[in-house]
Amino acid sequence: MNYTSLLCSTENRVATITLNHPERRNALDDVMINELLDVLTSVNRNTQSRVVVITGDGSAFCAGIDLDYLQKYSQMGHEENLEDARNLMKMLLLIHNLRKPVIAMVNGPALGGGCGIAAACDFVFAGKEKAKLGVPEVRLGFIPAIILFYLIKRMGEGAAREFTLRGDILDAGNAKTKGLVTEVIEDDQLKQKVYEFAETLARTTSPASITLTKDLFNRFNEMNVKEAMEYAANLNALVRKTEDFKKGIDSFLKKEKLEW
Repeated sequence: MNYTSLLCSTENRVATITLNHPERRNALDDVMINELLDVLTSVNRNTQSRVVVITGDGSAFCAGIDLDYLQKYSQMGHEENLEDARNLMKMLLLIHNLRKPVIAMVNGPALGGGCGIAAACDFVFAGKEKAKLGVPEVRLGFIPAIILFYLIKRMGEGAAREFTLRGDILDAGNAKTKGLVTEVIEDDQLKQKVYEFAETLARTTSPASITLTKDLFNRFNEMNVKEAMEYAANLNALVRKTEDFKKGIDSFLKKEKLEW
């Protein structure tokens, strides 16, 4: 598929998805959201990639929902707005549930829905000076409804409450203190460090183990404690029969360096 608002490439088993509307600070609209759904589905199935990096072209990561687009939808009926909101929900859920590790490379402001994209990822690397993460929705008469789930999971409820109720916009250092960012990196080194990390992750971890570990996190949220423990025990037993497990144990016992 030819995308009008995204770029996608794969190198060294790392797939990069770049939001590509720099003139609008990579703000989300229905086209970009639908294209993200398509490209994420494709990357999820692609055996040539092991890790996914999401970033933005130009000076911003993602400025959130495009306000012109939101204003247009505010004139439509409830069903049209509900369908549109559900597409955003599906896109964030797909990022969060992807079978591969997902890294947000926050090269500039990540606001509203852009902050939600970052929070839905497994790792968030932010440029020290240029990255800003914020949820200004309450200052605009809006609410961070769909992204709140991911903010709570990443930051904890207390920090997420303070963050969203004040409509805060944090620099990279404060965002890390609040649990929103994994690592703060000098802006001119951000790209290099992210790809070094991504390629190391692809090289040193089992693809099957990564997929199943992410599945454990996702399934635990759907179960009570007894169900979750039984599911974990069954999965533990099943994994012992996989080729990845046999390869990993054999390499460890032989003291051989393993490359996945």
